[in-house]
Amino acid sequence: MTIIDRYVLRQFIKTFLICFLSLTGLYVVFDAFTNLENFSNSAGEQANLAALLASYYAYRSLFFFDLTAPMLTLTAAMFTVTWLRRHNEMTALLAAGVSRMRVVKPIIVAAIVMTLLATINREIVMPQCRYELCRSPYDLVGKSERELKSRYDAKTDILIDGASSCAALRKIVRPVFYFPTTLNDYGPQLEAKAAYYLRAEGDRPGGYLLQGITEPSDFASRPSLVWQGEPILLTPTDSPVWLQNDPRVEVLRKKIARFEGKDETTSTDSGKSSPGLRKDECFVVSDVVFEMLTEGLTYASTAELISGMNNPSLDFGPDVRVNIHSRIVSPFANVTLLFLGLPMVLRRENRNVFLAIGICMVVVTGFSAVSMTANYLGTSYLISSSLAAWLPLILFIPLAVYLSYSMFD
Repeated sequence: MTIIDRYVLRQFIKTFLICFLSLTGLYVVFDAFTNLENFSNSAGEQANLAALLASYYAYRSLFFFDLTAPMLTLTAAMFTVTWLRRHNEMTALLAAGVSRMRVVKPIIVAAIVMTLLATINREIVMPQCRYELCRSPYDLVGKSERELKSRYDAKTDILIDGASSCAALRKIVRPVFYFPTTLNDYGPQLEAKAAYYLRAEGDRPGGYLLQGITEPSDFASRPSLVWQGEPILLTPTDSPVWLQNDPRVEVLRKKIARFEGKDETTSTDSGKSSPGLRKDECFVVSDVVFEMLTEGLTYASTAELISGMNNPSLDFGPDVRVNIHSRIVSPFANVTLLFLGLPMVLRRENRNVFLAIGICMVVVTGFSAVSMTANYLGTSYLISSSLAAWLPLILFIPLAVYLSYSMFD
């Protein structure tokens, strides 16, 4: 790496960081003062106010980086080139026989690295932090009830609904499971006081442990419900061995007791008809994870979305299919934006920095408008999901290649 490469690269990184930190700072200041009372109330339960704010906005900055990285990468690249022109450094380099492409090479490499970092952030980091990212200033501890999004289990056609949810316990408050006609041996619906999600582990399926069943009233005396040879609804009467000795249930009981401040030892022994289930409990097998009922697919990785597409219990619409293709296309789209914007700055002799901002906004706005239109057509079944994601590249890559010829002069 030559001296000029390090100089250009340093200028690019400095511009990117200044823009990102400035925008993030504005967001933090505005949002923090708007929700200061909520933060103060939560700080009394969990930690001091400064630590709470630092933790909350550290996670929010991951989402903010994912949101702004493509735009800021293009902005930093165009600012760097404009800065070289403004101080006659570009003219000196061209006079020395250095081509425009050689000058912007470190900018292109840095932009590709930023695109890769944004992809890693979206596909690996954010899915691991989804619980923290879903926290609201009104409920930073996760104890308050949140809105619940009802969803069908496409495998069994059971509609999972409820009054609200509690993220800390993966709990559905006052759940109602609506059964289709093929599974309504116990009636059209199953109601309870609470339902807790248990993840699948080994040969134990995932599903929901319902407590305090109120309907049907004679539920405890009925046998388990089997559909197409697979257990769907397990009752205390004949719960299988794996559920009777399921460590997930015991761990859940202890967690609920700690959360509610009760004596777990005395609370777990009362009303128990089998080692696994009590008389007012049942277990509904389902592959619809709790997160699908709360934050949905906002922070899911592409691998999780593809896995969900292959999950017979989840019936994703065209919007998810378009989203999957769009995520695959996203790195190529960011590079295409770069090769649309850079030639426009390199070909002009105007050294006005604000003109670079204007060109950047026009490029991003035009590309975004085409992308949004294509996504709308894809989610409306007017064009295929794959075409909706790739259409902006099909339209803009030829233009980017044509404009990029000027950088080789």
